[in-house]
Amino acid sequence: MAQQGAAVAVECMDGSAAVRAEFGFRLIYAEAFAAPPYGETADDVAAAFRRFPAQARKPGFRAALARGEDGEPVGMAYGHRLAADTGWWDELTGPVPEDVRREDGHRTFGLMELAVRGPWRGQGVARRLHATLLDGVQAERVLLNVHPGSEAASAAYRAWGYRKVGEARPWGTGADLHDVMLLDLGGPRGGSANRRGGVG
Repeated sequence: MAQQGAAVAVECMDGSAAVRAEFGFRLIYAEAFAAPPYGETADDVAAAFRRFPAQARKPGFRAALARGEDGEPVGMAYGHRLAADTGWWDELTGPVPEDVRREDGHRTFGLMELAVRGPWRGQGVARRLHATLLDGVQAERVLLNVHPGSEAASAAYRAWGYRKVGEARPWGTGADLHDVMLLDLGGPRGGSANRRGGVG
């Protein structure tokens, strides 16, 4: 299931495959999110990947991993369907119409992370990761959080059709304000097609 091009292969994975490839996801995450505006520390990375196996078991979990010619991990993305009782909408700082926030366990795919390591940015890797991840997703829409300080990520999401629907402080009141963005997939359960973005 690898897509070849520009010396980078992008592979779609289920949860068990993603857990087996955790080293690659962790490497990309640590490098991409260490830089501003994120400033993730080693402790932050460790905490994120303590959660990773549980995330990988969630319904509808899927991931995409990009590797260079030598097999080196260069980019990643992953997410899962949002549960009917998800707390995502509760993190928004303003009211959200009920018809927007309504979830049923199948309606929305939550894009948790999308990141590309610095040397491979600007080569279309993020776009390929995004397309691979969403290809065949059975959902009406995709939801993510993006740090507004990451201008490249925000611009990429807008170019891919996302629109801002609000602002949130994910993970608690001490977190930076993030833009909440939504992509309509164009059907009752979608078809072919972050929480933030280290996009490249």
